[in-house]
Amino acid sequence: MEVVNKNNSNFLDSSTFDFENNNLILKKELKGLDDKSDIRSKATTLLKERYENGLKEIKKTFEKDATSSEVIINAYSKLMDGIVQTAIYVSEELLAPKGSSGIFAVLSVGGYGRQQMAPHSDVDILFLVTTKIDNRIHSIIESTLYILWDLKLKIGHATRSVKNCLEIANSDFTVKTALLESRLLYGDKTLADKLDKNLWGNINKNTASEFVEAKLLERSERLRKNGGQRYVLEPNIKEGKGGLRDLQSLFWIAKYVRGVKSVESLVKLRVFTRSEFDDFKKAENFLWAIRIHLHLISERPTEKLTFDFQVEIAKRMLFSDNNGRRAVEHFMQTYFRHATKVGEFTRIILTDLEAQHVKSKSLIKNLTKTKKRKAINPIFCIRQNRLDVMTSKSFTGNPINILLLFEEALRTGYLIHPDTMRFISSNLSLVHKLQGNQDAAKVFTDTLLKHGNPERALRRMNELGVLGAFIPYFQDIIAMMQFNMYHSYTVDEHTIQVISNLSQIERGELTESLPIVSNILKGNINRKILYVALLLHDIGKGRDEDHSILGAKITREIAPSLGFNEQDCETIEWLVRNHLLMADMAQKRDIADPRTVRDFAKTVKSVLRLDLLTVITVCDIRGVGENTWNNWKAVLIRALYRQTRYALENGMEALNREQRGADAKRKLRAALTNWDNAVLKKETNRHYAPYWQGLHVTAHITFAEMLIKVEKDEIKTSLTPDEDRDATRACFVMNDHPGIFSRISGALALVGANVVDARAYTSKDGFGTNTFWIQDDLGHPYALEKLPKLELMINKTLRGDILPQNEFRTKDKIKKRERDFAVPTSITFNNDGSDIYTIIEVDTRDRKGLLYDLSKTLSLANIYIASAVISTYGAQVVDTFYVKDMFGLKFYSKSKQSKIEKKLKEAILKGIERAKI
Repeated sequence: MEVVNKNNSNFLDSSTFDFENNNLILKKELKGLDDKSDIRSKATTLLKERYENGLKEIKKTFEKDATSSEVIINAYSKLMDGIVQTAIYVSEELLAPKGSSGIFAVLSVGGYGRQQMAPHSDVDILFLVTTKIDNRIHSIIESTLYILWDLKLKIGHATRSVKNCLEIANSDFTVKTALLESRLLYGDKTLADKLDKNLWGNINKNTASEFVEAKLLERSERLRKNGGQRYVLEPNIKEGKGGLRDLQSLFWIAKYVRGVKSVESLVKLRVFTRSEFDDFKKAENFLWAIRIHLHLISERPTEKLTFDFQVEIAKRMLFSDNNGRRAVEHFMQTYFRHATKVGEFTRIILTDLEAQHVKSKSLIKNLTKTKKRKAINPIFCIRQNRLDVMTSKSFTGNPINILLLFEEALRTGYLIHPDTMRFISSNLSLVHKLQGNQDAAKVFTDTLLKHGNPERALRRMNELGVLGAFIPYFQDIIAMMQFNMYHSYTVDEHTIQVISNLSQIERGELTESLPIVSNILKGNINRKILYVALLLHDIGKGRDEDHSILGAKITREIAPSLGFNEQDCETIEWLVRNHLLMADMAQKRDIADPRTVRDFAKTVKSVLRLDLLTVITVCDIRGVGENTWNNWKAVLIRALYRQTRYALENGMEALNREQRGADAKRKLRAALTNWDNAVLKKETNRHYAPYWQGLHVTAHITFAEMLIKVEKDEIKTSLTPDEDRDATRACFVMNDHPGIFSRISGALALVGANVVDARAYTSKDGFGTNTFWIQDDLGHPYALEKLPKLELMINKTLRGDILPQNEFRTKDKIKKRERDFAVPTSITFNNDGSDIYTIIEVDTRDRKGLLYDLSKTLSLANIYIASAVISTYGAQVVDTFYVKDMFGLKFYSKSKQSKIEKKLKEAILKGIERAKI
């Protein structure tokens, strides 16, 4: 039979891939063997050796240039050709019954057919036969498959006649797509040509529209399953948006509609420019290189670019740390930029499809929906139901029209014609000239403010490079990934998301869930300041300097060019510099402490700035990720806002501990009207002032009920949902003793609870009254049905039946995929943030047993913990402790602070070592 092997890649030692030479060697090795089982066994052993040697050669070559993939994916295909061809040869010549047989052909299909394979790609082959399969052909197919299966290859196979192929392809576009890329490996060329001719001649005729629609629907469903967007933290390199499958789908569509054999042919047809084709190849090469690395590292067909793989592949592809950013962040920024380019290619292909529809027959339906639109500015026109310009001179003669185009598209609802987008992205120098132009600034800010949600306009401007050209500093944050598990989006996408959040709140869509900011936006507030502050709030990211401080400096330069007066420029600069302040105060400090609110109010200075900062804070947190904003954060922000506003309007002296304590006791008496006065008086006299100032009346009621009949050695636990805070409130009453806080922390960690806040108090009669707010792994309160079992496990630990230090050896582990998140440890001491306590802030790598380790270390150092506030940012956590020494004093001594810091860092290092084992 005829063997087809047209691949002439010679970058590897030709003996490894020389089919004919290897078969001669194989014949010699098999000489003298008569038993067919011995022949198959020996042939399989020899093929396995050849295959493994080939894989080693390819890997060795790839490692010399780990960024270039085109030759490598071809080499894997060539290696597989030799293995499959030899398996068929052995099956036909040495294992099948002697005699004549009908004709057959073996074709590679799918990715194997187009000669693009990764180390662990599926091997899809088609046994093409005539209508009738005789015993000899059946034996050849069977023996071939057994040999390939013995080699542990993942074989996808089918045996069909030409007629069967055509019938199935006519009803199944997946099969049709695979057959589009079939390639003859072995057998009768005439039979293979017959399939190809009939496939194109009989099936494809007049079916282009149906095929394209099926592929686009298939793409939509695929993207839905893989996150639906380009900027996901752990993208699927094959199936995700902007991935390899998108590139392949575009080529399938172009091949089907245009009849091309290669992507480069689209340049001749003027679908792609030469520059766009070069970008296509660069994206394809980069994505394939990543996929090859994924397969080699994992030793299996892994397609998801998880955090641990990102770090390793960045290293292998020679990315390095610089400009204050890790190598992995530069690597992922390059990935996202290529993925964005793939989106541009999609627009280009779809535009070509529509052009074909206009010029010839209907190729695709419902690409755009026609509806009644607003009248357009006369300098623009409508082409293919999209916004366009009559001539490029409209832009070259007056570049402001480029910005006006985006505003007009947003105002009218029209999409911009892709040809115009291509022109703009190729002529960004025109936009550069607009910097400092006040007319251009007005068009830009009008786009932000006047036509509803500016998200669509900003995203398109960003993708085309217009934002980076108009505001050059923005260029640096485009596709910038933050390797921290906290931010779900790149910096530029996050910026667009926070602006979209602001627009959504303005439209009144979140009034019920965000009452305070919704009310602020209904008042007399400067919207232009808000939108521009949000646009610039993260513009300083990606450098060694604090991004808030650097961002403020950049804002000082940009704001005047956008038409702001000196006072407004100062306000925007202040907002950018302090855009994290409110979130930090609410989440990292005890806002039950009046000093926290007073210090915050002194920084904010006015209700106007408080209102602006509150809106900025809420939009910023909500724009981090889909589930980042929750009731817990909402309660903290609202409480800080209300207390700060009260202080600003009534004076700082309005915030005092005595008044809070009196109010709390009054509320408890009002809630317990059925209690005996003597018992109630005993309860209100039982606690020191901080207890009354730090807890809500609902917690006071719970503790009153727990303490009424408590025995000296008794441990009482109460777990109740705190729906307002999106957490479960855990109250503990027991005889007070040193280390009680760490014991409870350990018990909670062992049941998998995440502590988000805690308060520790001691009553005058010696009972510890401790409150912890906890959440499950998804950041929600525990379901009611889980509370009894949770309480049982906690009590076992508190009674000493379970020892945390022993259990953490196996339970406090960092997942493999999360181990590469580097979070430097920082410990600070603050004696100014509280009137009574020293605030110790520990910023480090998060893990289950961390709070237990830290609190135990403090306890062993005879340090009393009054409260702890825990803020988690992906793999990073900030544990803030309000503490005093055994005499009730603050830690002013630098030497004492150094000793405490040293002990805490030692505990952190030991815990991390334990967690990584």
